[in-house]
Amino acid sequence: MKLLLLVAVLVASALSEETFGGHQVLRIKASSNDQTIQLQALESLTHLQLDFWTEPSKPELPVDIRVPFQSLQAVKVYLESNNIEYSVMINDVQAVIDSEKKEMESNARKERNSGTFNYGSYHTLDNVYKAIDSIVLDYKSLVSKQQIGSSYEGRPIYVLKFSTGGTNRPAIWVDAGIHSREWVTQATALWTAHRVASDYGTDSSITSLLNTFDLYLLIVTNPDGYAYSHASDRMWRKTRSINSGSRCVGVDPNRNWNAGFGGPGASADPCSDSYRGPSAESEVEVKAVADFLRGHGNVKAFVSIHSYSQLLMIPYGYKCTNPADFTELNNVGKAAASALSSLYGTKYTVGTICSTIYQASGGSIDWTYDIGIKYSFAFELRDTGRYGFLLPATQILPTAQETWLGLKKIMEHVRDNPY
Repeated sequence: MKLLLLVAVLVASALSEETFGGHQVLRIKASSNDQTIQLQALESLTHLQLDFWTEPSKPELPVDIRVPFQSLQAVKVYLESNNIEYSVMINDVQAVIDSEKKEMESNARKERNSGTFNYGSYHTLDNVYKAIDSIVLDYKSLVSKQQIGSSYEGRPIYVLKFSTGGTNRPAIWVDAGIHSREWVTQATALWTAHRVASDYGTDSSITSLLNTFDLYLLIVTNPDGYAYSHASDRMWRKTRSINSGSRCVGVDPNRNWNAGFGGPGASADPCSDSYRGPSAESEVEVKAVADFLRGHGNVKAFVSIHSYSQLLMIPYGYKCTNPADFTELNNVGKAAASALSSLYGTKYTVGTICSTIYQASGGSIDWTYDIGIKYSFAFELRDTGRYGFLLPATQILPTAQETWLGLKKIMEHVRDNPY
C-alpha cells in the first residue's frame, strides 16, 4: 500500500508544475582567471543541474547560479575548498515564485472587478495578447497587428506596427521576450506599446519619430516558452521545439541566428540552456523575425530587450573585435544610458557584448548588424542580481519608464542621422 502511494505521489509530481523548494541563487566572485576556470569546470558537471543565470567569463564579473537543494552542499564545499567567495542572493527560489504567483492572482481579480488592465503586473500570454488587441482597437488609426509567423507549438507571433501611413518607409524594430523567463522584458515592451500609442500627437518626440519612421514592436518573441514559464516552469529560457534524438526540449533562440553560428558561448548539448540548435534559424520563431527583416529591406535600427544585468550592448558577441561603427554606436549607447539613468539613477554599462559580459555566438544583434542594420542594440534590463529573473512586479513600471528614455534617445539619433 505504501509503495502504491509513493508511486502515485511520484507520478503526480512528474505531471505537475516544476518546483524549486530550497533552491538558492548564489553570487560567486572569482578573484583570478584560475578561479574563473574552476567555475567553468563546475558548469560542466551536469549531474548537479546548475542553472547559470550569468556565465563565468572574467574575474571582475560576478557569477549568479541557481543551485538545486540537493546540490547545495556539494557546490558550497567545492567553492570553499577552492577559496572562491560566494554569498546567497535568493535563499529560497520557490518562496519568491509563490509570492509572485499570489500577487498575479490578486491583480487578476482586481482587473476583473475594475475592468482595467494593470501594466504594472505580470500577465499570462493570453492576457498579453488581449492587451495588444485593446491597444489596436483604441488606436486603430495608428496601430495595426500583424502575424509574422507561428511558433513551434502553433501560437501566433504578433508584431505591432505603428505607422502614420505611406509605403516602404524606413523602420525601427524592437523586440522583447526572446528568453521566456525574462518577464520584465515582455512587460516593458507592452507598457512601451501603450505609451507610444497614447502619446502620439501630444508628445513632440514620439510624434516626430512616427512621422519619420514606422515602428515595429514584437512583445513576445518566444510565445511557447513564455506560456510554459507561466504554466509549468518559471525558470524556462528556451523555445519548446523537440530535439531529435534527445530527451531535452528547446533551443536558445538567441544562439540560433546566423552570426558566428556554433561558435563560442553556444552549446552543442540539447540539454543546455544555451543550446544553439541543429542549424542557424532552425527555430521557427527566429526564422519568422529574420524573414520579416530580410523582406522589409528598409529597417534602420534593431533593438532587442533582455534581462538582467543593466547593460546596453552593441555588436559583437560572436567575436571580440569592435564593429566598424563602434565609435558612433558606443556614443549613442552612452547617451541612451545617460537618459535612462536620469529618471531613477539606474546605472547601465555600455559596450560590446564580448567586452561587457562574454563571448556568445548566434545572437540577434550581431546578425542584424552584419546584414546592414547599423543601429543594432541590446538592453539587459534591471536588476544587477538581487532578484535576477524574478524581479518584483513593483519594479515593472520604473523599469519600463526609464528604458523608454534610453530607447527614445536611440530612435532620435537614428532619425537625425539617416543612412
